[in-house]
Amino acid sequence: MTNNDILRKLRYTFDITDDQMIKHFANAGKEVSRSEISNWMKKDDDPAYINLVDKNLSYFLNGFIIHRRGKKEGPLPVAESKINNNIILRKLKIALDLKDDEILELLSYADFRLSRHELSAFFRKPTQSKFRKCKDQVMRNFLHGVQIGFKGD
Repeated sequence: MTNNDILRKLRYTFDITDDQMIKHFANAGKEVSRSEISNWMKKDDDPAYINLVDKNLSYFLNGFIIHRRGKKEGPLPVAESKINNNIILRKLKIALDLKDDEILELLSYADFRLSRHELSAFFRKPTQSKFRKCKDQVMRNFLHGVQIGFKGD
């Protein structure tokens, strides 16, 4: 899954307008234009399509967390320059205030089964022996489950 796919899916699921998207980015300390957002939302084969870099998706997710959970005191969270599905899953877990059981339930909405142990492996540090990389299939099914759970589709 590309960063653009993830942003598109979140935008659709939570009915996020251009103005709200600009605000989410601004909440995390990143200024973006409406045309940038428009180009990120385009399909891959559109000539105006622009690839959403990891750092910009990280800014959006940090802003989404601030929008959903409120701003914490202190400095803004730092946007990671390199992110993966594990980091995205962790940020969405925080933003949506999900517990492990709720994540497993969302995955079940997409007919995807995962054990509690497999799920906890996604949230471990990469240096730990039980760490497991979150693959695109898991992310795709999680986002689909979130769509069903939060939007009802």
